[in-house]
Amino acid sequence: MSAKTSADVVIDGKVYTLSGYEGEEYLQKVAAYINNKIAEFEAIENCKHLPLNMKGTLIQLNIADDYFKAKDRVDKLERDLELKEKEIYDLKHDLISNQIKTETAETRAKELEAENKELLLNKTRLEATLEDKLLDGMKKKK
Repeated sequence: MSAKTSADVVIDGKVYTLSGYEGEEYLQKVAAYINNKIAEFEAIENCKHLPLNMKGTLIQLNIADDYFKAKDRVDKLERDLELKEKEIYDLKHDLISNQIKTETAETRAKELEAENKELLLNKTRLEATLEDKLLDGMKKKK
C-alpha cells in the first residue's frame, strides 16, 4: 500500500489540505475538477443569484451526474469487452478447428496422391502385360 500523502489545494479561492493514498498530482487533479465544476456553474447567469447552499447542492448533483454517466460508460465498455473476448474465444476455437480440418485434408490428399500413383503404376503394368499378351497372341497366329 502507498504511503499517505497530503497536498494543499485551492478550491473556490480557499486553501484546503487534502490527504489520501494517491499522489499529490492526483489530489491537485481532483481539486481542479471541482474548480471547473464551480466555474461552469458560476458561468450560468441564472445561478449567480441562488443561495450558497443551493449552489453547493446543484454542483454536487452535477458531479454525481458526471459520476453515474462515467459509470454507465464503464459498464457498457466492460460488457463490450466481454462480448469481444467471447468473440475472440469463438474465433480462436474456429481457427483451431479449421487448422485441424486442413491438416486432416492435407494428410488425406497425400494419401490419395500416393494411392493414385500406385494405381497409375498398376495401370501401366497391366497395360504392358496386356500388350505383351496381345503381341504373344499375334505371334502364335502367324
